[in-house]
Amino acid sequence: MKLPKNFIPALLVSLGLLAVGLGIRSGFGMMSKSDRTVSVRGLSEREVEADKVTWPLVYQIQGNDLPDLYERTSLTNNKIVAFLNSAGIVESEISINAPEVYDRASNNYSDSKFQYRYNISQVIVVTSSQVDQVNELIRRQGELLKEGIALSSDNYQYPISYEFTGLNNIKPIMIAEATKNAREAAQKFADDSESKLGKIQSASQGQFSIENRDQYTPFIKNVRIVTYLTYYIED
Repeated sequence: MKLPKNFIPALLVSLGLLAVGLGIRSGFGMMSKSDRTVSVRGLSEREVEADKVTWPLVYQIQGNDLPDLYERTSLTNNKIVAFLNSAGIVESEISINAPEVYDRASNNYSDSKFQYRYNISQVIVVTSSQVDQVNELIRRQGELLKEGIALSSDNYQYPISYEFTGLNNIKPIMIAEATKNAREAAQKFADDSESKLGKIQSASQGQFSIENRDQYTPFIKNVRIVTYLTYYIED
């Protein structure tokens, strides 16, 4: 039996079309499979105590004689440093800023009938890892009144600040915890849909945040991290 001249080319074309069709079908199947995913979030948070405190002690002295104000400022600084030393705050944790002098006579808009010409503002800053000791001193700062020292309170320019510097020590644990929580959520979804949880398609990690637990205890911090993961879902 003699085959037509165009039989072999037609056969090759048919086989090619069949292969293309099978490839497209397989591709659609893979696309359908890859589209079956679940995206979840994992959270980890914990409370930690601040390990660094910055406490500015601010006071003011008024008068008309600058040399006298200088002597009074030096004496007051010594009394405050002694108060801090008595609670174990060492010299390296104490810094005394240069005094700021305000001369009312040099202010063209100032009332000329002032009682005191000069106002001295002095800031002594405690920066320490001894958070408990500093907190105790903050509670006892009223004792300085016996020495004739009135510290300025509620000074928005010089707030007390607390920091937590040990984040690197707890990062790996918290990331692992957040990832575990995310996988548990994805596994629950897969179980409820009578499917199997596959491999991770994508993952991203949010920023660590460190915030005050509340406005009353700024020395207790809340550390938080959220991870985002997408898993494949299989039959």
